[in-house]
Amino acid sequence: MTVTQATPERLIRIGEVARGAGVSVRAVRYYEQQGLLVAERSPSGQRLYRQDAVTLVRFFQQMFTAGLTSRTIAELLPCWDSGHTDAGQRAMLRAERERIQAKVDDLHAALDRLDEIIAITDTHP
Repeated sequence: MTVTQATPERLIRIGEVARGAGVSVRAVRYYEQQGLLVAERSPSGQRLYRQDAVTLVRFFQQMFTAGLTSRTIAELLPCWDSGHTDAGQRAMLRAERERIQAKVDDLHAALDRLDEIIAITDTHP
């Protein structure tokens, strides 16, 4: 019988997370302070993150851009991790989606208006 040992996951430093996600190191620290991201510490005290931290930070950025708070994002994380939700979480997810869709609709309307103005000004220099 052969026993295979799982190779430990390579952890990455805070700078690698920041570069990979396109954010500042300060932003990564903020996400950790908000309880959105967990770091281990090296023997010398450096923050070390799992490889998926880059994907998570990109997700946080998208959600912040969409207007979600860090508290709401923290409520979403268990849904992401487990793939399961309860009725309250599903209601919150749907409400956030509707709110974001309304913003998208407003942006599309603004874009349409700008296109109209551009078309008019293109024909009248």
